[in-house]
Amino acid sequence: MPRRLTDGMSTGTTASGASTMARQVTWTSWPSPGARYRFDSPRLRLAGRRLRDVLTVLVLVVAVVKLPGGAHPAGHRVALGGLGLAVAAAGHAARRAAFRRDAAGLAGCLVFLAASAAACELLGSEFLALAVLCVPVVWLMHLAPAGLAVAYAAAACCAVSAAGGGGLWEPVSVLALNCVLGGYLSRQDREARACTRRLLEQERAARAAERAAHAAQAESAALAERARIARDMHDVLAHSLSAQLVHLEAARLLLDRPGPEGSRELVRERVVTARRMAEEGMAEARRALSALRGEAVPVAGLVRELAEEQGARFCAEGTPRPLGEECAQTVRRVAQEALTNARKHAPAHDVTVRLVYAPGSVLLEVCDRPSPERAGEASCARSAAVEGLAGAGSGLGLLGMRERAALLGGSLHAGPAEEGFRVVLDVPA
Repeated sequence: MPRRLTDGMSTGTTASGASTMARQVTWTSWPSPGARYRFDSPRLRLAGRRLRDVLTVLVLVVAVVKLPGGAHPAGHRVALGGLGLAVAAAGHAARRAAFRRDAAGLAGCLVFLAASAAACELLGSEFLALAVLCVPVVWLMHLAPAGLAVAYAAAACCAVSAAGGGGLWEPVSVLALNCVLGGYLSRQDREARACTRRLLEQERAARAAERAAHAAQAESAALAERARIARDMHDVLAHSLSAQLVHLEAARLLLDRPGPEGSRELVRERVVTARRMAEEGMAEARRALSALRGEAVPVAGLVRELAEEQGARFCAEGTPRPLGEECAQTVRRVAQEALTNARKHAPAHDVTVRLVYAPGSVLLEVCDRPSPERAGEASCARSAAVEGLAGAGSGLGLLGMRERAALLGGSLHAGPAEEGFRVVLDVPA
């Protein structure tokens, strides 16, 4: 048999089985709580109960006052009125038992109502007998298993027909069948309305949860963006300002300390260097704004420029490829931070910058080592400036580098290595 035909038969069989099960559940199970009422508004429900009470009183009055068959003793009418009141009380008790899903109490009340229908027929009030037969069938369909309503309809129909001598069997049975069908259709409509209300409530709850999730996500994104802007501000301001501070402090020391005749040139050199650092900070700020706007910048060229500015050796390995905005920004910032720290803490060391394009990741290594040739190059003024400003900056450099690596799912290792210091960044790209 073709697969499509087999799937269609299985689907049809499943749908048929589901509908059969639904019918079985309808006939043997209690209705859902939402299907008990026609209206959702408490005011409309209260108005419905008041209307039902008024109609009950009118039915009793009409049944007693308009008693057919000529004159009847007063006691006969009193007995019929008392029976009507008892039927009303039993009906009220049966509804309460149905709301509580008390099958035993409901069955007892229904037995009394079926017997009361026969008694009303014996007392000569066919109108009241038919009312006792039909009204409970309808609300039983709404509040109890449908099978119980059918059982009551059959029992009450037999009782009324027997009390009337058997001549009422056909019209009473047709009336009872119509009540059963009407109540069943009404119950299906209520169940459908209740299901629709449940679906609407679930959709509202889902939308509320979605809005809350979007709000939490937006708040998280805002916090992440604030942290990113804070890191960029640190990278731009702390590097350029700390470098300027080093050179300006060195110039101040040269001015305060009497030196050789060429000290004026040294001061001028420091001031010019500080000015150059300010220009570099402005350029760095422009690059940071470009990165925030999402403009792509080649990372290898920027790292090479940073290394050349600091007098460090640069080498690239692997095949260069375009990197994402966050990845390129992280590599450049980490290189800048590591070179600045090397310049501040180890001015006489040789610094090497290595950029490796590995499959699936990018590795940046910044390492400084002692240089015998440069051991005596640092002047007294430069040594004093570096010693006084080794801790310049915001103190967030290493923490910021690690945060950047963690946000991209990478890692950063920094620590002593071979009489120097080594920073290794490894991020997926």
